[in-house]
Amino acid sequence: MDTNCKNNPYPFFNELPCSLKVLYTMVLLTMGMGYLFAMIQIYEVHSGRDGGSSLSVKDIQIAYSGNKEGSRMEGALKGPMSSMLPADEKEKIISWIHGGNDQKKFEETIKPIMETRCKACHDGSNPHLPNLTTYDGVKGTTAVDTGVSISTLVRVSHIHLFGLTFIFFMVGKIFSHAYFAKRWLKCAVMATPFVAIFLDVGSWWVTKVSEPFAYVVIIGGALMGVSFAIQWTVSLYQMWIYKGPPAGKATIE
Repeated sequence: MDTNCKNNPYPFFNELPCSLKVLYTMVLLTMGMGYLFAMIQIYEVHSGRDGGSSLSVKDIQIAYSGNKEGSRMEGALKGPMSSMLPADEKEKIISWIHGGNDQKKFEETIKPIMETRCKACHDGSNPHLPNLTTYDGVKGTTAVDTGVSISTLVRVSHIHLFGLTFIFFMVGKIFSHAYFAKRWLKCAVMATPFVAIFLDVGSWWVTKVSEPFAYVVIIGGALMGVSFAIQWTVSLYQMWIYKGPPAGKATIE
């Protein structure tokens, strides 16, 4: 159908004032940088849990369902905490765990490492982090790794649900000014990240009891990334490069 300003009052990018386009551009650039750092943070937190150097499906499975062949401490030393201390000190800690968690050896060998490398964050002041300044605190992390706890899943889930909803509302609001000849395609691009959020966050819970759902976690994250990239790129392109249809002359199906 042919639209005009009377029956389609919502403006396209080429009809917006320059000041609003500048504001939208700054928001998109900032969010783009934030999304990039979020991807880096995911890689840093989860990669290496399986002993490899890159992020794998097995890393995701270990993060949520645990590693029956190792402890939480070993998983952290091989994964997110691998860069926090040298290889020889990591080997000492892992050998101590495999040797039976002897308290005397802890006081002589392991505690000095914890005091130097770990105390700044794991001093017991943060209830969400294990206390690594005492023997009992460290020993508690040497049990079989059962993955992320339910309390942590609850906390992280609600943070992501609120945060991602806000991000994709803002990006979608800006993208809504884009011109697409096919209305259904534009709506699909805007709806995809919200479907992906449910897939991603929901699969964290299911992966804890069924490891194959780690693939759904990856699919959900990939859909979010692709939809963010499309909305981000199209919005900036149509704001500053693409001239678009003349005002009141757009044809939308």
